[in-house]
Order: sequence, then C-alpha cells, then structure tokens
Amino acid sequence: MERLFSRCDVKNLTVDDISEMMQLERKAYAFPWTENVLKDCLQGAYLCRGLMLKNVLCAYAILSVAVGECHILNICVSPGVQGKGIASDFLQKLLDEAVEWNAEIAFLEVRAGNVAALALYSKLGFSEIGRRKEYYRNGGSRNGGSREDALVLSLPLTQQHS
Repeated sequence: MERLFSRCDVKNLTVDDISEMMQLERKAYAFPWTENVLKDCLQGAYLCRGLMLKNVLCAYAILSVAVGECHILNICVSPGVQGKGIASDFLQKLLDEAVEWNAEIAFLEVRAGNVAALALYSKLGFSEIGRRKEYYRNGGSRNGGSREDALVLSLPLTQQHS
C-alpha cells in the first residue's frame, strides 16, 4: 500500500508561509507558537521544512542543526493527516538531512502526556534522557494555569544512519 508521504513534496519554508503555518499550529495545538516566534525561526539559521499535499501545507518542522547536534524545535502535523505515517516519514527525512549537515545526535522535548508523539519518537529510536519539570503551559487553574513536564529525548544519528 502506498504511503501518504510518497504523494507529498518537501519545501523550504519562508516568511510567506507563516499564515499557513499558523493555521496548522492553531488546529494541532492547544498552545500554538506565535507568529513572531515562527517569523524569527524562518529568518534565522534554522532548517525549516514544509510538507505539501496537493499544494496544501499538511505538516512542517523547524530544526536547529549546529556543532554536531540537531534540536527538533517543532513538528506540526495537520489533524486531518495525523495517524497516517506522515510524521514518521517526514521526521525520518529531516533526520537524514540533519546528518548531511553533520549532526551526530538529535534532541527534542515532548509533553509527558503526549502519548501519540511519544509512540512516534519511540518508533524512530529516541530514548528519554531527562525531564524538565513544569516546562509546558497548560490551561486551567486561577494562578495562570498548571504546567506539564517535558521529557527530553535523544537519538544518536551516526549509528542509525551509517
């Protein structure tokens, strides 16, 4: 069976893509990144890639790659295509690109309660190396909202991609 990712095109994102990126952020996350944060990333020295399905942005990722390390800052997949292998295939392609940029290890933070993302990262070989207490904002309480822990994950890239 053909994977949905094979029908997608990867593109370099620019500030012209912010509107579409914000639409995805708002659909996918309770606490989306801001337009200014996205703009800063797109104008900085980051690897910013979008995944286009029928000329519509269905996923994007922002990675920082420097001094042998890849930091996955954000990966956002449209709820309409979640669960169809898009994130797995897209992230694998991005990790391959990070290796081409001389990254030897990848890091990311993920909400401790994000079961779907944790399953994805585990499938790709990431393992937990730490925890950031009360890292992510949550809604709810009178004093500005509760916080959720972040799990810090890593993946050696040299072994997986050699």
